[in-house]
Amino acid sequence: MSNAAHRSNRVPVVATIMLATFMVAIEATIVATAMPRIVGQLGGFSYYSWVFSAFLLAQSTTTVIYGKLSDIFGRKPVLIGGILIFLAGSLLCGFAWSMMSLVAFRLLQGLGAGAIQPVTMTIIGDLFKLEERGRVQGAMATVWATSAVVGPLAGGIIVDTFSWAWIFWINLPIGVISIIAFMVFLKEDVAHKQARIDYLGSVLFSISIVALLVMLTETDAGAGILISLFAVFVVAGVLFLAQEKRAPEPIISIPLWSRRLIATSNAATLLAGMALIGLSTILPIYVQGVLGRSPIVAGFTLTMLVVGWPLAVMLSSRFYKAFGIRRTLRVGSLMFPFGACFLLFLTPESSPVIAGVGSFFMGFGMGLISLTSIVLVQDSVEWSMRGSATASIIFARSLGNTLGATVLGAILNAGINHYASGEAAAGLHQALNQPTGLSALAADPAIRAVFDAALHWSFWGVVVVAVLTFFTTWLIPVGHGWKREEAPAASEAASH
Repeated sequence: MSNAAHRSNRVPVVATIMLATFMVAIEATIVATAMPRIVGQLGGFSYYSWVFSAFLLAQSTTTVIYGKLSDIFGRKPVLIGGILIFLAGSLLCGFAWSMMSLVAFRLLQGLGAGAIQPVTMTIIGDLFKLEERGRVQGAMATVWATSAVVGPLAGGIIVDTFSWAWIFWINLPIGVISIIAFMVFLKEDVAHKQARIDYLGSVLFSISIVALLVMLTETDAGAGILISLFAVFVVAGVLFLAQEKRAPEPIISIPLWSRRLIATSNAATLLAGMALIGLSTILPIYVQGVLGRSPIVAGFTLTMLVVGWPLAVMLSSRFYKAFGIRRTLRVGSLMFPFGACFLLFLTPESSPVIAGVGSFFMGFGMGLISLTSIVLVQDSVEWSMRGSATASIIFARSLGNTLGATVLGAILNAGINHYASGEAAAGLHQALNQPTGLSALAADPAIRAVFDAALHWSFWGVVVVAVLTFFTTWLIPVGHGWKREEAPAASEAASH
């Protein structure tokens, strides 16, 4: 298959990619803000978490599949198809008549969203050389940062002024403009060939990953259900690997994913995703429940993460030229555990500034780890495998987020049960489930001390995972000859 996207329209294509990315990036924060109002109208609070889980499950599971399809059919048709599915889900979400129907339509939304991030990042890899990619990815990082700030504000304004349906319908004009712009500006030459799509592999992969993610997100389910899900995950996974070895066009190329560069980059990204989701979920609870600060102050500590990440990405081009990719990656990976260690020094009397500084360094480190991993992986493969390689990194980060939220949540619960007696632990859990529970915790010195000690268990978990991330990045084969080392492997994988 011949390359790929023409470079003549790079500016309008990147602008369109930013628009499409913003549409998906803002989805999480804007929906989270509106969910209390939606539940109040539709009822069915028991399905609250599944409004988010259904979207993330579909998005995570299909990322790899879309990456492979973009290698077979080209980036443009797969991306436009994904946006159309996302818009269909958005339209139907606004017409939801119950929480169950909303969950179903969010699943459809996620099926479309799974195409947008991996394929747009692959297009950037097609259009820009390695030394140019940092600047473009910096612009992309600002999209995620902006969505994190604008989302809650926009969600609040929409639900207070209009119907909650508009938090979904606002995607429609953005998506239509994106589709038109991609059709006009994104030009690519794809050598058409007969492709045999690995449908069985896609189904087995989806079953295995969905079983794993449901098992991780529904940890309160009975032992029988969890064991059954684990069995489905293992059996479907084994069948999937067997299918991929004999499929002429496998969804996941085992030789590709098992290369040292790609395997270690994915491992580092997965671990970094675990640590980062731990920071994002636990730090605001600590700032409010132990330090006794407002939700706005808690949000500020995470805003420093959002500042650090894009800043690192924007400076990465200069770092590459001044210090080389190898040193940039390793210094970035060192900043990650360095920032995490700030969490260990937090006490009930600490200033939130300490939390903000740690958050900034972790964000800065993650920006360098994430971007460098992507550009190395993209540059190590030919065009016909770049979509699959890029999707593998994004899938690893999504899986890391799910694993991290589950593992660090379990550590927090273990810490609460360790430091509090049965009745006190139950009271603490009950307070956490109340809207004003965190402020009540901060006002009670005894419960506050228990909560502080339990949260430090989770902080230690974040530090351990961050340190593992640091060591894993040193296994990534980065050096003057990395490109030459990977070239024979690319040729070999392409021949399969």
